[in-house]
This record gives sequence, C-alpha cells and structure tokens, in this order.
Amino acid sequence: VTWVFPSFAQGGGMLLALLGWISSCVTTFVPLWKNLNLDLNELEVWNMGLWQVCITQEEGVVECQAHGSFLALPPELRISRLLMCLSNGLGLLGCLLAALGLEGWRVCEDEPGRKRQFLLGGGVMLGMAGITTLVPVSWVAYNTVLDFWDETVPDIVPRWEFGEATFLGWFAGAFLAAGGLLLACSARSTTTATPLPPASKSVMANAECRCSSFFLACLCRSDVLAINYHVH
Repeated sequence: VTWVFPSFAQGGGMLLALLGWISSCVTTFVPLWKNLNLDLNELEVWNMGLWQVCITQEEGVVECQAHGSFLALPPELRISRLLMCLSNGLGLLGCLLAALGLEGWRVCEDEPGRKRQFLLGGGVMLGMAGITTLVPVSWVAYNTVLDFWDETVPDIVPRWEFGEATFLGWFAGAFLAAGGLLLACSARSTTTATPLPPASKSVMANAECRCSSFFLACLCRSDVLAINYHVH
C-alpha cells in the first residue's frame, strides 16, 4: 500500500491540476464575472468580465465592447487582471514541472532526487496558482455583495449579481490547490521510502547464496579435518 499511494496521488494531482488550470484560463477571459438584469428592459442581459462588457439580447445577438482604459477600471478589476494572468502562468509552469517528476516518465530516471524536486516544485507553483485565482475571484465577489446591499443606492437602480465565471473561478482555485497538495505529498512519500531496484535485489540475493554456500563448504571441510585428526 505504501508504494501504491504515490502513484494514485500523482495521477489524481495531475488531473486536478489540469482541470484547475483550464478552468482558470476560461475564467480569465470569459465576460461572465457579473450579470445585470434590467427591469426596464428585460430583453437585455448585461455581462461584465475582466476585459469586456457584453449585452445579450432576446434574439440571441451578443454585442461586446472592450473596456476603454486599464486605468479607468475599478481597482479590483485591474488587480484581478494581473493576478489571473499570473495564475495562468504559474499553473502552466507547475503542470510542466510536475509532469517531469511523474514516475511513468523516463526523464531523469537515473536521478530520483531530481524527479522529487520537480514534483515538489510543481506542487508549490500549483498551490500558488490556486491562491492567485481565489484571491481576485473572492475580491470581486465581495465587492459585488457590498454593492448589491448598498442602502444608499435607490431600489430602482439595477444591481450587479454573481456571474458563472465567479463560481468557475472558485472551483479552479480549489482544484489547483488540491492538485498541488497531492503532488507535494507524493514527492514527500517517495522521499521517505525509496524501494531498491530489481537489479539490486538480485545482486543481494546472489551474494547471500554465495555466502551461505561458502559457509557450508567451510563447515564441511572443518568436519573432515576433525575426522582425519581423530583417525591419526
């Protein structure tokens, strides 16, 4: 069971990491961070993302317009852009490093210590990618809740609500963090106990057989010498 755990942990960690990275990339670029339903015109739905604002009409026509200026954006959107791009880069680098450290790959097969370093480094970067995904998504969601329950704004004014990308970003951050933790734990478990290769086991078995044969031969020879001594 001890040797099976690293394999399952590495497989599960890589699967979660890939799902989290893909979900994080989708969250970064889709304009679904916030939704706005207009009571005066129920045929239109406004969607806002980090890069553009889209209007979906009843006929299925979607019109999108990019944000005018980066400096004109609210602080949470500006910082969220940077953090999400950083998360995508860290997630990609973490997946590549972790893939080099997997047991099924022949890269650095003669250097198990180097493969453990790849696994540990990939797990750490994936954990950082998960954190840099959860922070901006949670920040935007927090400000959305504050604006929704702002009593200074009249009730007739429409308010932004959570979009689908908000929930997708939470899942992406959780998957990245969980995948990085599993990969780091698998690297730790392989460090604590490293099995001997089959060649070393066969050499030890042959050495034991030779030692036992030599010991028996010595015993037999000593018995013969003792008998000859008594006869003479």
